[in-house]
Amino acid sequence: MTKILIPYYSSYGHIYTMVKAAAEGAESVEGVEVKIVRVEEFDAVKQAMSSQDAYVQAQEAQKDVPVATHDDLRWADGFVWGIPTRYGSMPAQLKQYIDSAGGLWMNGELEGKATGIVTSTGSIHGGQETTAITSLIPMLHFGMIYVGLPYGENTEQMTADGIGGSPYSASTVAGPDGSKQPDERDLIMARSLGKRVATVSKKLKA
Repeated sequence: MTKILIPYYSSYGHIYTMVKAAAEGAESVEGVEVKIVRVEEFDAVKQAMSSQDAYVQAQEAQKDVPVATHDDLRWADGFVWGIPTRYGSMPAQLKQYIDSAGGLWMNGELEGKATGIVTSTGSIHGGQETTAITSLIPMLHFGMIYVGLPYGENTEQMTADGIGGSPYSASTVAGPDGSKQPDERDLIMARSLGKRVATVSKKLKA
């Protein structure tokens, strides 16, 4: 089996919804096993956000998702990362998870593995492209092979309707208050990316 890991962080559930769609896409490829894991929240953030009902409900919905470990990274043949934007780049929770995996970098354990990104922002110009591009940098240091989302396979990207999507990642727009849920076209792109990463990972493993 080709093993696809989907590590993600999600405050309000938008990325969680998107990575579940990416998992569906990956699972549509024969001979692929998928595991979704969540990057653990900081205690300080839990405290600061505990008065927000939307945050509390989203965290409750994710409580049964296994917490990501470095052994999960070793297990995988390919990755789809669920990365929301924080001021145009990945949030500190995910950065810490990646930064603390220096032993895997030193030993080259993630080299040659396919990787793709799912992201979300509060607005159309809130960092969808910069988050994907800046997140790519540490992945290249680990020796991963980046898989994008070409226009030829995803006509959903060729719109001006305020949905997500770019050649760099599958994405969604959550709205300034987080009330806008992923559009079905966003989910189509997430499924497509999951399928692409699984297909490339399977070929690389072979």
